[in-house]
Amino acid sequence: MSALLDALFAQHKRSLLWVLRRIVRDQQAAEDLAQETYLKTHQALANRRIDHLEQYIFQTARNLALDHNRRNRFRGQFYHADVSDEKLQNIPHDAPNAEDNTIECERRKLFEKALSELPLRAREAWALSYVEELTYQEIADRLGVSRNTVYNDIKLVIGYCRDYLERFENN
Repeated sequence: MSALLDALFAQHKRSLLWVLRRIVRDQQAAEDLAQETYLKTHQALANRRIDHLEQYIFQTARNLALDHNRRNRFRGQFYHADVSDEKLQNIPHDAPNAEDNTIECERRKLFEKALSELPLRAREAWALSYVEELTYQEIADRLGVSRNTVYNDIKLVIGYCRDYLERFENN
C-alpha cells in the first residue's frame, strides 16, 4: 500500500501543492502541509483500508490547510510584536496537574470496569469504531451483523458507560 501512496503522491504532487498554496497563500507552508498530508495518510493506511485514496489525500490536505489558517487567525488575535519570545515561552500552559491526573486515572478505571460488564460483541463494535476508527458498515462486515446492530451496540456501550461514570461521580 505504501508503494501506491508513493505513486499517487508523485503523480499529484504539483496539483496538491497548488491546492494547498491557494488555501494557505504560502509556498513553504504548502510544502510542509503536503508532507504532513503524506504522513497522516501513511498512518491512516497502516490502521485501515482506504477505498478512495486519491480523494482521501486531497481531503486530508484541505483539512490540514484549513486548520493551519484557523490557527494562524487565532494566533493573530493574541500576537503582540512588543512581547519578547522569552516572555511568550514562559507563559504557563494548561497541562493537567497531579489531582487532574488522579481523577482521570480513576475515571479510566471506572470506564474499563463498566466496559467489562457489557457483552463482548458490543465491546468489539465500540473498539472498532472508537479505537480503529472503522465505519459502522466496516464493523458490520467484520462482525457479520447488520449496520443497525452495530449502531445499537455502540449506543448501548456509550449509554451504559456514561451512566456508570455518572453514578460514581454523584456519590
